Amino acid sequence: MVDGLSRLACVRVEGFAAAALERCEPALREQPLAAVTGAPPAMRVVEANARARAEGVRPGLPDAEAVVRCPSLVRRPASAEAEAAARHALLEACLAVSPRLEDAGPGLVHVALDGLHRLFGDDLEIGRRLRRRARAVGLDARVGIAAGRAAAGVAARVGPLVHVLAPGTERAALAPVPLATLEWPAGLAATFARWGLATLGDLAALPRAGVGARLGATGLAAHDLAAGVDRAPFRPWTPPPFWEEAQGLDWEIGTLPALVLVLERALERLCARLAAAHLVVDVLDVRLALASGGHHARTVSLAAPLVDVAPLSALLALELEAHPPPAPVTGVALSARAVPRRAAPGRLWHPPAPAPRDLAAVLARLALLVGGANVGTPVVVDSHRPDADTLAPFAGGGEADDGAAGPEADRAGDAEARTPAGSLAIRRLRPPRPVEVETRDGRPSRVRAAPALDAAVVTCAGPWRLSGHWWDTDAWARDEWDVELTDRTLWRLAHDRLTNSWALDAVYD
Repeated sequence: MVDGLSRLACVRVEGFAAAALERCEPALREQPLAAVTGAPPAMRVVEANARARAEGVRPGLPDAEAVVRCPSLVRRPASAEAEAAARHALLEACLAVSPRLEDAGPGLVHVALDGLHRLFGDDLEIGRRLRRRARAVGLDARVGIAAGRAAAGVAARVGPLVHVLAPGTERAALAPVPLATLEWPAGLAATFARWGLATLGDLAALPRAGVGARLGATGLAAHDLAAGVDRAPFRPWTPPPFWEEAQGLDWEIGTLPALVLVLERALERLCARLAAAHLVVDVLDVRLALASGGHHARTVSLAAPLVDVAPLSALLALELEAHPPPAPVTGVALSARAVPRRAAPGRLWHPPAPAPRDLAAVLARLALLVGGANVGTPVVVDSHRPDADTLAPFAGGGEADDGAAGPEADRAGDAEARTPAGSLAIRRLRPPRPVEVETRDGRPSRVRAAPALDAAVVTCAGPWRLSGHWWDTDAWARDEWDVELTDRTLWRLAHDRLTNSWALDAVYD
């Protein structure tokens, strides 16, 4: 038992460096694969997948010897970015099952199971759920379940894919496991062989004090592992505030279609991780490593949070088409600012809102056509200038706006019903129509407008003078006049006193 935890699961991904590469290139799962490091001819194998291990490829082998053992071996440079992303993906997949995890190293996660049995069933069912979650993010894991981390870790290495050790049977179950099954520090395996030890039971039968006196702390840790004893405290893992997928490239990418394919694969892995944690993307950041040594970064703000690969890929492609990288790309990194997934119930008697992915794609295409500064939500500016407005970033809050507009529309209808008979309605023209105006003693006397209007002013009222921003280069000064023409029409004329231009601003009905 560890820190009061009665049941623990160990989720283990074998050949983790190779599994991280397979996650980036799923087609490699069908071939013997080795993750290698170093430069030719001194390359060495770091990890190998199951097909390569079956051909005798082991970590530490020189590249030439590995190829001799497995002529069809595919080699890829070990990627620190791919391993870091896969490590976080495995942790996040387990987090969808249990809130208490421990990051025990690359490809190794300890999961506390206390309190989960009422939700998911017995240990076997929880182990299967953990495997499904790991497969959903592109990793094939083995699961061992026992009363402690040591026993669960050994169970994850031997036996079935989901190996459950019943409470109280851990030491007996571990006893026949060969020592060669586990990985030991350098020189320790040779010492065990000299002592004639073959199984974990042989090691656990030795007196602990004697092992510690001869082998030190390393020997004590090995003895505890063989006996299934945990002495270290459980260190819970906390998820990071951002979610990232990165991938280095073995070649330079100089065209947008090829770059979009790489970004789409990274998006698939990122979205699978977010979906497993019940999160959606609110803002997506892309950072491209360039062959010139610099970086090209872009940010895509979504109109509505989503986790669908296709629209996110389309948005990234549109953003990079509008702002292409200045040099060939040698690495990509995607970072998502995630928010919890929330249900959005519909409203009675209202048509359904557009799907978030469709809305986001439409906004991205509009921004590409007319520029990002020309797409947004109109906002009235606090000014005395008629029709002063600006654009704010679109927030997608249409539902709330509709709900607030309903009572206002009702009040407007009531006010119209109470309008006295004989009142005039004003019809404003947007945009205002340019006209020619003759004045007499500073007042309008005649109006000419296309196509064939030439009428005298019978009577007029005004001016109503407005001005503002006199302290700025955007100063404005405006006079408004209400005029009746000889054809019995009533007009609202606007005179820009700075440019001495006239416009038909509105017509009275």
